[in-house]
Amino acid sequence: MKDTQSGVALLPFLVFVIIFLGSGIILDDFYAFPASVAALCGVISAFLLPKAGFQEKLKFFMKGCGEESIITMCIIYLLAGAFSAVSKATGSIDAVVYFGSQYFSAQYIPLGVFLMASFLSVSAGTSVGTIVALTPIVMGFAENTQTDINVVAASLLCGAMFGDNLSFISDTTIAATQSLGCQMKDKFRTNIMIAFPAAVIAAVIFIFLGENSSSAVLESETSGSPSIWLIVPYLLVIVLSVLGVNVFLVLLVGVLLSGIIGISTGSLYWLDFANKIYEGFSDMNEIFLLALLTGGLAGIVENMGGITFLLNKVKQMIRGQKSAYFGMGFLVSLIDAAIANNTIAIVLSGKVAQNITEKYNLSPKFSASVLDIFSCIVQGILPYGAQILILIKLSENKVNYLEIMQNAWYLYFLLFFVVLSIIIKSRKQTQIS
Repeated sequence: MKDTQSGVALLPFLVFVIIFLGSGIILDDFYAFPASVAALCGVISAFLLPKAGFQEKLKFFMKGCGEESIITMCIIYLLAGAFSAVSKATGSIDAVVYFGSQYFSAQYIPLGVFLMASFLSVSAGTSVGTIVALTPIVMGFAENTQTDINVVAASLLCGAMFGDNLSFISDTTIAATQSLGCQMKDKFRTNIMIAFPAAVIAAVIFIFLGENSSSAVLESETSGSPSIWLIVPYLLVIVLSVLGVNVFLVLLVGVLLSGIIGISTGSLYWLDFANKIYEGFSDMNEIFLLALLTGGLAGIVENMGGITFLLNKVKQMIRGQKSAYFGMGFLVSLIDAAIANNTIAIVLSGKVAQNITEKYNLSPKFSASVLDIFSCIVQGILPYGAQILILIKLSENKVNYLEIMQNAWYLYFLLFFVVLSIIIKSRKQTQIS
């Protein structure tokens, strides 16, 4: 059935997106209506479709829920919640903010966060891991220096997405290069020519946005300076991430080390440690459930021919080299908007992108960059994407999605430069041919 196509099979995706976005617009709050419930409505509508039987749909749903990348993200969410809860209880977050505030000028907090997140995401190859590691710290910086918390959140998001499609060890980069059959280094060279100008302009803007911040650091509520040992878990997490250690191991080591330091300093008892881990797990329930449900929904829609229908429709819209590049970008954007997972979106659209590249004699490395960049942009702005949801959850809902989007300048300039690059590339190829 997977090889058949059906436009009707896409309706469950529309149900999910319309309910989520519609309720957000009506209630003026995208998170007033639980995203996981909106996804559940989409799943229910998928089971109501006449195509395929109930047992067959259930099999597709379970297969989608159990897809490797979905389970991977779910475990990361749980460990991220545990690390955040334990490190906060032990005072590690407050210690990092305290020592960091001694050296950071408030005016350059947004720029510093953007650069720090960019470096970490390129080194670690994960935007989610970057946001997990830095959100509690940068939120503390913002509050401690009276910097606009939404500007800081936007700079963190932009920095995390910078490395998402540039890192040699990023899942999206690997998926894009393997799908198009090009070398990683060639794709990187093409990609950096598009991303770097966008990053430079965004960095300048973040300097200006930081000028409204207070130049004075607020006094700590605690007397005296915290123990230097409290910052070790966060330093270790960042160092291990830069070294390319698996994110599971990084977060697990962070949780255990935070707990050991908390117990040794008397700020936690062993039972408190266990309860904080569980509290962190519970805090991630919404994102965990959303990942499972959207994964299952994608499994049903794909196997009923919805994705194949979408792929064929986009192929029919292509008439030349320029529309071929834009078609690939549009395709991966639609799929990512539907399933909120840019790696899977690239994998699903990769085969079609390869066929388009060969048919229209396109550059494989440029096609790979187009796929990766468009999926990165969409993933960064999705209100139900993992990056935004984790950022909001770990900031304890102190940030506002719309205000983050108002300051996510890197993503918008990245879109501008990739569109400009497609136009220039298409003109050069036309002149050569």
